[in-house]
Amino acid sequence: RSEDLAGWLEVQGEDPAAAAARLDARDTEQRLLEDGDALARRIERMGAVNLAAVEDHAELAGRIAGLEAPHADLTEALETLEAAMRRMDRETRALFAETFERLNAAFQATFPKLFGGGEARLEPEGDGNLLPGIRVIARPPGKRNSSVHLLSGGEKALTAVALVFAIFELNPAPFCLLDEVDAPLDDANTERYAKLVTAMSRETQFLFISHNKI
Repeated sequence: RSEDLAGWLEVQGEDPAAAAARLDARDTEQRLLEDGDALARRIERMGAVNLAAVEDHAELAGRIAGLEAPHADLTEALETLEAAMRRMDRETRALFAETFERLNAAFQATFPKLFGGGEARLEPEGDGNLLPGIRVIARPPGKRNSSVHLLSGGEKALTAVALVFAIFELNPAPFCLLDEVDAPLDDANTERYAKLVTAMSRETQFLFISHNKI
């Protein structure tokens, strides 16, 4: 029997001496038989062997290889797009900051001309997003107000006119239509408004509607 077992092991590619060396006192014949039965039951529960597994694997491997190239192209395109978005974001932020500074300077220069003094400025607000909000700080002569919400109707209108005219200085247009912009203004502010329109008319044609004799 020992010779039969040794021959069987050699057929299986095992060295009988090496196999015997792996056994210990606990590896009785009964236990080995039980282990063999347990392995047989596990194999049985695994079900029938898929004889086409090698072919299926080759087919799936070919499909994966065919998808790798489009996947690489999409990944490269995505990286290119993200890089372009980052570059556009940097350029947009830089352009916004430059334009904001120029507009703020023009607004600070125009506001005193319309009010006969005072000061005003623009301040960015928000959490640093690409397009932050803008706060208008306006202090007409003799007032300590800082928010446009605390100004009178005429002062708000004149502040808005100062901002619009400041934008016109940055990006001049061929003509400008003003429809009763002076309606809420008193006589003094109307005169300053008319003088500024006259000065700006050297570069822009103005068409304005008004019921004010001044």
